[in-house]
Amino acid sequence: MGNDTEEIGRARNGAVEIAYQTFGAPGGEPLLLIAGLDFQMVTMWPDGFCQALADRGFHVARFDNRDTGLSTHFAPPASTSVSPLPVLFRRTEPAYTAADMAADGVAVMDALGWDSAHVMGASMGAGLALATAILFPGRVRTVTFAMGIAPSATLSVAALRYINLPGLARFGRVGRLADGPVAAEVEVMRMLASPHHPFDEAWARSAAEVSHARAPRDPGTTRRHLAAGRASIHLYRRLGEITAPVLILHGADDPIARLAGARAMARRLRGARLVIYPAMGHEIPRHLWDAIADDVAALAGLRA
Repeated sequence: MGNDTEEIGRARNGAVEIAYQTFGAPGGEPLLLIAGLDFQMVTMWPDGFCQALADRGFHVARFDNRDTGLSTHFAPPASTSVSPLPVLFRRTEPAYTAADMAADGVAVMDALGWDSAHVMGASMGAGLALATAILFPGRVRTVTFAMGIAPSATLSVAALRYINLPGLARFGRVGRLADGPVAAEVEVMRMLASPHHPFDEAWARSAAEVSHARAPRDPGTTRRHLAAGRASIHLYRRLGEITAPVLILHGADDPIARLAGARAMARRLRGARLVIYPAMGHEIPRHLWDAIADDVAALAGLRA
């Protein structure tokens, strides 16, 4: 897994070190990929998808959010649950904020010498992409908001109408039923996938094995990421400040983020284009790599 030999770059945001990887020619259009809750870059952004973007003229950078993968981790785990549902309403003092996490992505841009970049985020990363456009407007050329939850990327009270709570609750059973952490991660990816395309179990197992070898999952990351989002919920009131072109991508079969949320976000963001893909869940599935890459390239003004 990884870009050839998984060459890892390192960026710094204060005391936090962020691990990143690149695909494509350095002279290409810069594109920063921001992963979602608990996901490492190798599981959120498949190599083949990153290469598809590179083939369209992008210089692609994906990175491990703080508290995941090879980036700086914070407090040790205190739970074995893989479900975020129990912490939806828990008052947790944030170890960092979504603004800090957006600044991590900007640190990657700085390390690569990018004055600005196209920014694509998935799931929680979609909200971080919007936060980057709000907090660092001069650094963002376009925003792709994929599989995000409206009105924010955080699991807040305001967002509950856009979350499939029964689907979310299913994740709480994975850790108890699966045979080890790798098997649990495979089952999570299976549940996130659309039932209307074959599940790529071989890739999911390989990605889960690499993810576990890089850094075993820390259940505390879920709480810290959610707390970071809740600490930055005020950014939702600033969506009107975004002037960069926005593309909203959503799967018709998303088991977590309801389609109504994507439509609500399209209404909030002036001029945003909404694309709904059939046979797509909360994932970047192989059969849609080319279609998604084409849409992101079109947003950036690149010929698909």
